[in-house]
Amino acid sequence: MSFVGWLSQPAVLPWAALVFGLCVGSFLNVVIHRLPRMLDREWRAQCAELAADGAPATPARGTDEAPYNLWTPRSACPGCNKPIPARHNIPLVSWIALRARCANCSMRISTRYPLVELAGGVVAGYAALRFGATLVAFGAMVYCWAMIALTVIDLDTLLLPDDITLPLLWAGLAFNLGGMLVPLASAVIGAIAGYLALWLVYWAYRLATGKEGMGYGDFKMNAAVGAFLGWKMLPLVILLSSLVGLVFGAVQMFAARGRWDAGFRFHFGPYIAIAALIALFWGAPILRWYAERL
Repeated sequence: MSFVGWLSQPAVLPWAALVFGLCVGSFLNVVIHRLPRMLDREWRAQCAELAADGAPATPARGTDEAPYNLWTPRSACPGCNKPIPARHNIPLVSWIALRARCANCSMRISTRYPLVELAGGVVAGYAALRFGATLVAFGAMVYCWAMIALTVIDLDTLLLPDDITLPLLWAGLAFNLGGMLVPLASAVIGAIAGYLALWLVYWAYRLATGKEGMGYGDFKMNAAVGAFLGWKMLPLVILLSSLVGLVFGAVQMFAARGRWDAGFRFHFGPYIAIAALIALFWGAPILRWYAERL
């Protein structure tokens, strides 16, 4: 039996996917940390060009001249700025072995890093268990990894970057060209309806209150969900995300001793992500259960 054939065995595939997902989760930590900073640098450069009447802005010596992207520079400790060697960058294992501290300066390493790695591994392993050695499983993994990154970035910055939402939307349509998750027509309608559903809510709230209740990134994220799962799953996703948001809002009020914190900033992206993952893996049984009780 070839190595690929061995990996595709039902008893091996989920564990192999788990390990692979842990590695992807490590990369997701890089995306979560760097992508917002890359966007901020880009926006600042654009503002500088506009301030200079369109003339290219010249960065000050020693400031933004060094390349900064998802690959460069190497990951380093934020405390001592020493590059992290490969042996200290093994998903989960290194964090446990180092007792959650930098090997050089003993600065504490946030628990969020191993949690993101673990989430990346768990969703990959479950997708492989659920869908087997198929392109559907790989598409589900990509979908889940994007949701993890969007969730944490939104919690950190209130941003849902186009660099993730738009490629995810196109990936959903591409995966459904052959009807792997849903027919292509359902995916296209889902992308359109996913965007318009929250766009209409946004404008209804804005016209009623004069305030913005959500950002455009939420529309695009919901459109990507529709592109992957089709239009039939959108009511379930919107309902579940609203219920999850309501629960977290109630927790927020309880933490504020029964009063709504006027400074509270609502992050709708994580709630969409939670609902989207539920819909991916358990949406069909939920809809069947509901239809049987109509």
